[in-house]
Amino acid sequence: MRSLVLIVPGSIETRTGGYEYDRRMAAALRARGWTVGIRELDDGFPLPTPAQLERAQRALAAIPDGATVLVDGLALGVMPEQAEREASRLRIVALVHLPLAAEPGIRREFAVLFEAAERRALSAARLVVVTGQTTVAALERYGVDRDRVVVVEPGTMPAPLARGSVDGPLQLLSVAALTPGKGHDTLFRALASIHSRRWRLTCAGTLERHPPTAARMRALLREQGLDNQVWLGGELSEGMVADSYNRADVFVHPSLHETYGMVVAEALARGLPVVATNTGAIPDLIGDGAGLLVRPGDVDALAVALRQVMEDRELRERLAAGARRVRGRLPTWDQAAERMAAALERVAV
Repeated sequence: MRSLVLIVPGSIETRTGGYEYDRRMAAALRARGWTVGIRELDDGFPLPTPAQLERAQRALAAIPDGATVLVDGLALGVMPEQAEREASRLRIVALVHLPLAAEPGIRREFAVLFEAAERRALSAARLVVVTGQTTVAALERYGVDRDRVVVVEPGTMPAPLARGSVDGPLQLLSVAALTPGKGHDTLFRALASIHSRRWRLTCAGTLERHPPTAARMRALLREQGLDNQVWLGGELSEGMVADSYNRADVFVHPSLHETYGMVVAEALARGLPVVATNTGAIPDLIGDGAGLLVRPGDVDALAVALRQVMEDRELRERLAAGARRVRGRLPTWDQAAERMAAALERVAV
């Protein structure tokens, strides 16, 4: 029987795209007959204390010889010594959603330290799985040979078509944690420049991952007079997120950087028109008829795109029709698991 140990920092139930990928992939591999054990490390990564690193080392040491171990890069990237120590007896596979040093808004001193540590950790891995094509080029600077890198993009869960708002203001939806890289400030400034006030925005995503950003966004909403039109919902339950998608008319994703864009795929699965940035796999997901794309961080361009979809009902309907066409072509988690299984089997021989 094929088996795998998946190592993640903190709880695998954490509500972010990376953890969603980890959860869905583990479930899809199990559905294909794999035995998948999950080891949760402390939640201090990628800035663990010495005690947390010691406990992580003990967790690795407890895994039987010869096991295939898939380690989320949020942890592996700062565990070079531990990875090097165990590499001779474990089949270590790195799972990199985004290189730690490439995180938007990261302080330079941390970026330098992360890059040095991650370079060593990745050299100890037999294979590096990345979740988006754009990460392949990013890993070249780490000295990772292209033949050791496998792209396994996320799948998408089937979902019913969104009903949209029945009456009242146009409902906009954004699903992303309030962190420096998700572009909420760009979105809020763009909305502030639009004279029409017949809209409401729901922001679903944790406010706790980067409290300084959450505080700045609350202040920005007050400053721009938007605090009555924008709801910072925090980390909503799965059911509440699904309900938010169902009530939405337009999905907005102003992220500064993505490796893929899972929430955009989820919006397309519901037939929602999308206004997003042209980063990661988002242009490929949207194609030429399911949304409008702008440059990351461009407030004026985002304002123009938002104004277009708000004021032009026919445009929204055309984009929604494009999204409905796209939803039938979205990759499934079973297809993603098939690619992951093939990658893992490369190191099991």
